[in-house]
Amino acid sequence: MTSPAADLVIVANRLPVDRVTLPDGGQGWRRSPGGLVTALEPVMRSNDGAWIGWTGQADDDPGAFVDDGLSLVPVPLSGGEIEEFYEGFSNATLWPLYHDVVAKPEFHREWWEAYVRVNQRFAERAAEVAARDATVWVHDYQLQLVPQLLRELRPDLRIGFFLHIPFPPTELFGQMPWRRELLEGLLGADVVGFQLTGAAGNFVRLVRQRVGHKTHRDLVYMPDGRTVQAMAFPISIDTAAFEELARSDSVTERAAAIRTALGNPERILLGIDRLDYTKGINPRLRAWSELVAEGHFSVRDSVFVQVATPSRERVQQYRVLRDDIDRLVGRINGDLGRLGSPAIAYMHSSFPRHEMAALYRAADVMVVTPFRDGMNLVAKEYVACRYDNDGALVLSEFAGAANELRQAWLVNPWDINGMKEALVEATRAEPKELTRRMKAMRKTVSENDVAAWANRFLAELESARPAHNKKLRPVR
Repeated sequence: MTSPAADLVIVANRLPVDRVTLPDGGQGWRRSPGGLVTALEPVMRSNDGAWIGWTGQADDDPGAFVDDGLSLVPVPLSGGEIEEFYEGFSNATLWPLYHDVVAKPEFHREWWEAYVRVNQRFAERAAEVAARDATVWVHDYQLQLVPQLLRELRPDLRIGFFLHIPFPPTELFGQMPWRRELLEGLLGADVVGFQLTGAAGNFVRLVRQRVGHKTHRDLVYMPDGRTVQAMAFPISIDTAAFEELARSDSVTERAAAIRTALGNPERILLGIDRLDYTKGINPRLRAWSELVAEGHFSVRDSVFVQVATPSRERVQQYRVLRDDIDRLVGRINGDLGRLGSPAIAYMHSSFPRHEMAALYRAADVMVVTPFRDGMNLVAKEYVACRYDNDGALVLSEFAGAANELRQAWLVNPWDINGMKEALVEATRAEPKELTRRMKAMRKTVSENDVAAWANRFLAELESARPAHNKKLRPVR
């Protein structure tokens, strides 16, 4: 079919569907899990919206199609572009740089060239799809050049950009050889959104220092007369849907079965993370193992369940991380476990949302300790599922969620002794204390759900400031 003329265009690295093989052997599409499509689906349906993204497979271009009433527009990537644009520049250059250089970023000119080429393709597809004076919302670090490339093609459009991961301070961003090009790419948007106010401030400072544009608070005054606004829009989850799922009989039964399978321990601690070096899995497990070794907990009555979802397994750093954690878990269980009672129940696998909700219901303590995270929705999902106002959340102060979930036990994941103290406090807190904390956090995630996030961003984009009419010196 031909591409639609859409009044609202979502541009993201991936489409909200995955290819699947049907029972008859044919090919079909399955809706991807995740809150973004849940938040944007209603507004897309009411605005003749279209979603532009990659299918996830090399050289796959089925053409624009409709799935369950949603207009989807694929952008093809070659095998080489997956290697250089996606695995390379996006995930081995930008990802570590934007996460406080927890791992060393790699800077390769051919990766950058692939990044420019793919961003240009996304921009061209958006220019084809968008109706006159449409709104285009570009998402995340893989597509930071799209706003400016698209503005050059379609100056009539209202363009927004949202970064789902952290945005680094000036000292770290300065390492990027193509720092000015990335900043100018983002400045093609009318509104540039970040998870935290500090990230928006980093961006404005960098624009002032590296590009030379005049700024005032959260505003950037462009030489062409436009005003660009940089703001924080903390993303959230579909809170009501998670709570409804958690209350279902099937999840309640599955949560009880999980506890039984673990030997009905007095307490279950839970970590659920994508297998990524930013998530702080290693020090978390070390902290737990030391607490068991020191006698604070016994494997007969306590277990730590760690789920590590497979991630980017073609990237060398991720293969090394998996091997490191496999060895660590094996050593801890070999030293501290008993027959039928491991210190750590470790699973390297993906789970559907139903199973995740059951794990959240089964766990007495949720442990979320990334070294750096844009938001971390697992923390919010756990809170949404604790409708009895019980359970404890141990949360890294370097996760974006810590700005909102202040009643969690906040920890510095680099401080193993501090993390140990928080784990002991959280597991031994009085029920009244747990209820006080959880009630406050549940109020936060209920009032600030993913629909409120999307509506707030789109409302801000709709009211984007007019031309500033300021006299600006030319940038030298």
